[in-house]
Amino acid sequence: MSLTRNTAETTALQALGWLVGNDEMLPVFLGATGASEADLRAAADDPAFLGGVLDFILMDDAWVIACCDALGIAYDQMQQARAALPGGEQINWT
Repeated sequence: MSLTRNTAETTALQALGWLVGNDEMLPVFLGATGASEADLRAAADDPAFLGGVLDFILMDDAWVIACCDALGIAYDQMQQARAALPGGEQINWT
């Protein structure tokens, strides 16, 4: 099952909200991306930025589990959302 772009953006926005509300994770995200808190507000409607938020969370299974548990979504929904946003397309090398 794949998500619509709108559902993917909603999932990513919810993940961003989780990230912003997480006192331990937010500084890690800001440090890794070089973004500021003002950048987060300005880019929250940019699908490519939201894809980057999901890329960050998807780097660690523990982060995915914590975020999905907090949002009440299935663990695979975050990857499905990432695939529906810009830059998330799977490349077929064959």
